[in-house]
Parts: sequence; structure tokens; C-alpha cells
Amino acid sequence: MQKTPENVYTVTAINRMAKFLLEESFPDIWVQGEISNYHLHGSGHRYFSLKDDKAQLSCAMWRSFGAGLKFEPKDGLKVLINGSLTVYEVGGRYQMSVKKIIPAGMGELELAFRQLQEKLEKEGLFDPAHKKELPSYPMRLGVITSATGAAIHDIIRVVRRRNPRLDIVLWPSEVQGETAPLQLVNALKEMNNYREVDVIIIGRGGGSLEDLWAFNDERVVRAVFDSRIPVISAVGHEVDVTLTDLVADYRAATPSMAAEIAAWPLADVRSQLAGLLRDMDDTVRESWREKKRDWQALATAPVMVRPETMLENRYQKLDGQVRLLHLLSERRFDNFRKAAGLAVSRLEALSPLKVLARGFSVTRRTDSHEVVRSIDEIAAGQSLETIVKDGRIISTVTDSIKK
Repeated sequence: MQKTPENVYTVTAINRMAKFLLEESFPDIWVQGEISNYHLHGSGHRYFSLKDDKAQLSCAMWRSFGAGLKFEPKDGLKVLINGSLTVYEVGGRYQMSVKKIIPAGMGELELAFRQLQEKLEKEGLFDPAHKKELPSYPMRLGVITSATGAAIHDIIRVVRRRNPRLDIVLWPSEVQGETAPLQLVNALKEMNNYREVDVIIIGRGGGSLEDLWAFNDERVVRAVFDSRIPVISAVGHEVDVTLTDLVADYRAATPSMAAEIAAWPLADVRSQLAGLLRDMDDTVRESWREKKRDWQALATAPVMVRPETMLENRYQKLDGQVRLLHLLSERRFDNFRKAAGLAVSRLEALSPLKVLARGFSVTRRTDSHEVVRSIDEIAAGQSLETIVKDGRIISTVTDSIKK
């Protein structure tokens, strides 16, 4: 019978010893490679492989470390990762427990900026169609910035120079650091709920990309987009560009320039109003002089001096028309009377009574009163009526002789 070896290990023991050796030997290392098979689990843990042209390394980044990422890793991205080597005992394979991921060749914040910009641009947050018009003459200016920073002092100085009557409402907020984004978002919401300002300036003075990062926070960008009040972004200096600049209704290179844009010049407007009042006064005076000349001309017109003249002329013209009407009426009546007499004469000449007076007579049948025009129209024994100038003769036909 074969003797059992004294030093026999379980699988678990081997994996545990390997885990101990790896973690003791590689507690904090940096590895460079290309991400592949990247997967963000619903638990918040991230799993991926890091590869080069000859090999690959399994990696896991737990949620507690992944929450601090400024960007989202993806396949094909070349990175530097920091962490420790360990063994996954259940599967018996070793992997790297990742604490940090840094893009190779590009800063972490720069990559995060580009990724978020691309995402929000696809959603249309930077579309000019969504930008609101700035009011021409705002009366109250809202400012969201640090209460102790240089930005608020620059804004107050410019506004007081351009328009001392413009009210400034400051809503203090931190402008850098981890708590700044939430304060900026709350300030924008409260300023919109306040509804007593006509335009909002949000910003701060210049600084590094890290200093300005609160204005690249997605929550701040969306709060600016959702603002019902027009927003002017004034973050950093002219060369600095943040996502808040891109989403705002208007971008100013500096806080001072934002104040120049928002504060309408009181002196210039007063000068313009004075010029308009002078022009209006000149127009009214000239109009009054024209009306005065018209009234004077009307007052000296003959019709105003002797108004009865106009009536006399009208009376005279009316009398002439009446006389002409009488004359035409008389002429027309004479012509009508002559024409009527001529017609009567003609009718009398054609009257059958005239014919009877000259010795002629008319014979007609007594039954139908039809005039007898031919001997063929009567017969013996037929009753006839003969009309002469002074009466009628009733006779009976006894015979007829035709020519």
C-alpha cells in the first residue's frame, strides 16, 4: 500500500497562499495597457481586462473606488491603473484590484470633460434654439458666486459705474471643491423660485481646470439649462471654457464682461431719452405751427368773413335751376299737347263713324255680330243688322245676287 504524503494542501489553502504571496509582493503597483471587455455591473463594481500585444490581466474596481472617477472607462482606452495583485480564491485566478485609473496621454479631467460634452451635445443641451434672449433693460440682477471672491467685486464695480440704479441680488455659493456643484445647483433653483431677478450671472474668477471643475459638473450644467431666467456664464478668464459656458444663454469671457452685458448704461439711455424728447418737442411745435397757419388761413377765408355770400350764391343758382325747370316743363307740355291733337285728328279720320256720316253703312250678322264682307257669308232667311249713321236696321235675307 502506497504511503500518503505528509505535506498535502487543499485547493483553498493553495489559493489562499497564492493570494497572500501576491498581495505581499505587489501591494501597490502601476500597470499600463488597453482596456477590453469593460463592464459596469449594476452593483457599481467595474470589471475589465487590461491587455497589451502579448497578454492580458483581469481587473476589478470596486464601487467605493469607482465612485471617484471623473470619466467613464471604455474599451480601447489606453490607461495607467494603480492597485494591488490578488487572487480570486473561488475561481483560482489572479487579478488586479484597481484603485485608480488614469488615461494615458490625456488628463483625467480633460477626458471627463470631452465625454460629458459629447453626451450633453447629443441631448441638445448646447443647441442655440434653446437659448433665451437677454432682457434689454433688466432692473434686478442675480449673481451666483462666492461672496468673498474677486468676481463679485468686479461685477459690483462695473454695475455701479454703468447703472447705479440696477439692483444686485447675491446668492453666495462655493465655486470650487466637492460641495460646490450642489450649492450652485441649489442657488440656481432658489433664484428661479425667487423670481425677482431679470437675469442671472453665474461664475467665478480664473483658475486651473481642477479649480473650475464645479462648472463642468453635469448637475450644474443641467440646472443652467432648466433655468427659466436667462443665464450669463462668466467662468474664469477668456481662454477658459467650461460646459456651463456652452449651455448658458450667453457666455461672457470674464465676470466684468458679464456685468457689462447685463447692466444697461443709464447715462446713455438718459441721453437717448433726452434726444427723443427734444425730437418729440420739435415735432409737436412744428405740427402746432402748421395747424396755426391752417386755422389762420381758414379764419380769413371769405366764407368765414361773410358766410352769407356762400348762401347767396347757392340761392341764385337754385333760382336759375327752378326757372330752367319751369321753361322746360312748359315746352314739354306744349309739345305733348300738339302731339296729342295730331293723334286725335288721325284717330277721328280713321273712325268708322266718319265713314258712316259720309253715307256708308256696315252690315253684320245678328247672331254673331260678325261683319259681312262677302255675299258668300250669308244665306236666305238669315237675320242681319245694318248700321247707318243714325241707327240700326234689322232685316231678313230673302235672296242674294252675286256679281
